[in-house]
Amino acid sequence: MQKVTVAEEYKKNKELTKEDIRRVEEWLEKQPHLPKMEELEIILFLHSCSYSVEFTKTTIDTYFTMKTHAPEFFTNRSPDLPSVKQLLNVGLYVTLPKPTPEGYRVLFAKLMDSDPDNYIFSDACKGFDMSTMLHLIQEGTDNGQIILFDMKGLTFGHVTKLGIVTMKKMLYYLQDALPVRLKGLHFINVVPFMDKIMALMRPFMRKELLSVFHLHTNGMESLYNFVPQECLPKDYGGTAASLTELHEQVKKNINENANYFVEDEKRNADESRRPGRPKVSGEIFGVDGTFRKLELD
Repeated sequence: MQKVTVAEEYKKNKELTKEDIRRVEEWLEKQPHLPKMEELEIILFLHSCSYSVEFTKTTIDTYFTMKTHAPEFFTNRSPDLPSVKQLLNVGLYVTLPKPTPEGYRVLFAKLMDSDPDNYIFSDACKGFDMSTMLHLIQEGTDNGQIILFDMKGLTFGHVTKLGIVTMKKMLYYLQDALPVRLKGLHFINVVPFMDKIMALMRPFMRKELLSVFHLHTNGMESLYNFVPQECLPKDYGGTAASLTELHEQVKKNINENANYFVEDEKRNADESRRPGRPKVSGEIFGVDGTFRKLELD
């Protein structure tokens, strides 16, 4: 598997230091419930936490604990499985090649199969994470990430399949565990029943996420203030490949790196070995506490 090199990351990120890496590694050695981590992985988490070692420790623990307590997202991820083949056919989850002027990368998501009978919300979350984490390992850190959802093709039949527990887990993951600097959550081709979706999401969104949450209800012009048109796929007048081409590229990349997903699935938190009291799902997916993962400019 082709990965970004550690040397490239040190060159790219002047705030990154060997000392911070060493401090995280020393902490990891005292955490018998956590798996071993490569230096590149530690760099991704340090960068996402703006090089705060203490926040990095918390985020790493949360990430691997999340993998244990949300098996619907983090298990059965081999591209050879029929369920994974289906989720990759149903949805497109791709990091667009051209960053914004601020150096933010855009994670673009869209239904490619609009039949709600083929849609499973937890599988959509799984597909999102598979694409995002693979990109991070292959391409490394970015100044930030914008998530852009095109809602075209979404029907009320899809909304009936958005479980409240799954939504809570996914938003918790975005806000507390995913190792990116999340700069925005944008929706285009907004559906008339977006209020129903918002009623499901809002209870689990902290004010920092709400402050970078945007519904573009009157065409695409307002989006261009955040994501210039040239960054988008050619279907939207941009310079990236077409949706169909991007979809095939993502599926090919995931299939070619099947072993990464199979091996990564084994790496999570072993609660039986956690120092002190084991964590349980009800404690993990609470919505109280501070929101660490967003940087606001």
